[in-house]
Amino acid sequence: MKPSVITVTLNPAIDKTVVIEKLNVGGLNRVQSVRMDPGGKGINVAKVLNQFGVPVTAAGLIAGTQGQNLLHHLALEKISASFLTISGETRTNLKIVDSSSNRTTEINEAGFVVGDAEISRFKAQLSKLLDEAAYLVLSGSLPPGVGCGIYRELVEIAKGKGVKTILDADDAALSEGIQAAPFAIKPNIHELGNLTGRDLADDQDVICAGRKILEKGIEIIIVSMGAQGAVVMDQTATYRVWTDSIIPKSTVGAGDSMVAVLAYSLLRQFSLEETAQWVTAAGTVTASKPGTQVCSLAEVRQFLNKVKIKRM
Repeated sequence: MKPSVITVTLNPAIDKTVVIEKLNVGGLNRVQSVRMDPGGKGINVAKVLNQFGVPVTAAGLIAGTQGQNLLHHLALEKISASFLTISGETRTNLKIVDSSSNRTTEINEAGFVVGDAEISRFKAQLSKLLDEAAYLVLSGSLPPGVGCGIYRELVEIAKGKGVKTILDADDAALSEGIQAAPFAIKPNIHELGNLTGRDLADDQDVICAGRKILEKGIEIIIVSMGAQGAVVMDQTATYRVWTDSIIPKSTVGAGDSMVAVLAYSLLRQFSLEETAQWVTAAGTVTASKPGTQVCSLAEVRQFLNKVKIKRM
């Protein structure tokens, strides 16, 4: 099996995390500390996979001075990058951490505008990268100018190369993407509800909704449910997974950590039960860390015995 993973971030960002003692809305706030990190969901996935020792290349679109700063940060973290440089400026996403309540407020910019010619060039570049890949991870928001069918198109390109895709998107990008039957998806409970057009009040609602999605040819669904854990399903089994309550310091990157560890679990050929335990541990560990920091392999291994699992 080809060992590498390609992650795609079409709308990357510089994540600027500021810590304040207590958020005073409408008043003066003095910053205690500032941290700058490469951001965007696919980049977060690449950061986790890199920590887990998985060969990974972060791909996508980049622009301007902030884009060069982002590439510099990735180089410092020794993450392989293959971004197409376009016109404009890479966005900055502000994370405001209230240390008194451990709550994070996010303020995200829209991003650069992308033209059809630039998307065509990116598709050609990605097609070449996929020659050396086992899995493609598509995740995150779309920048202005990019149609909601882009993930469906990229899934189809990957299928043509024999590469399995993990899709983590929302709204129209998710509903369009699943039409190409990616190998796996990771909606949260609200995104799954939007997909099926119904409120999901309990575990049985989630499982029924997930089974309807599996009928579209998707092999694995991970439904993240925040503090309530997750439901992990394939064509033959369903697992309900949760942990004891933690003190969340930031949910930024928690879902991305689950996606990354799903790819890791697939490469390691874990069973679905093992995969469910690993992805839940990864998401929980990342949620317990401040700002945009993500889990490490050692931390997830140490946390596995705190994960509770039930076959449904």
